Amino acid sequence: MHLVQILLPRSDNAGEPFAKEDFDRVKDELANTFKGVTAYFRTPAEGVWREGKESDMDEIVIFEVMTEEVDLPDWRRRRAELERRFRQDEIIIRYLPMAFGLKVQTPPGLGFATLLPELNCI
Repeated sequence: MHLVQILLPRSDNAGEPFAKEDFDRVKDELANTFKGVTAYFRTPAEGVWREGKESDMDEIVIFEVMTEEVDLPDWRRRRAELERRFRQDEIIIRYLPMAFGLKVQTPPGLGFATLLPELNCI
């Protein structure tokens, strides 16, 4: 099983917010393809990156789906489509394997943790 995360900007490069319908469309497409989707809308994360002396910042929305196999050609197609729709040079889609039933020591009352050994970008 793999967890796939899609990081989308809340606004375009001119600072204009994308419409709720743009994100609803992504959510619906993912829900129709996978067994479910989780979308983090209410608390957008902030991304800051530097290029030389300049820095940029984005607020992002994160979508997550779980899938047995990661079909890289399909995800590359999806990424290109999202880059076009959200007018971005690059959209980050990353995936990581999930290990279920792997027991690790945790503090009392917290149950068992799931190990996520590595992160990959599409």
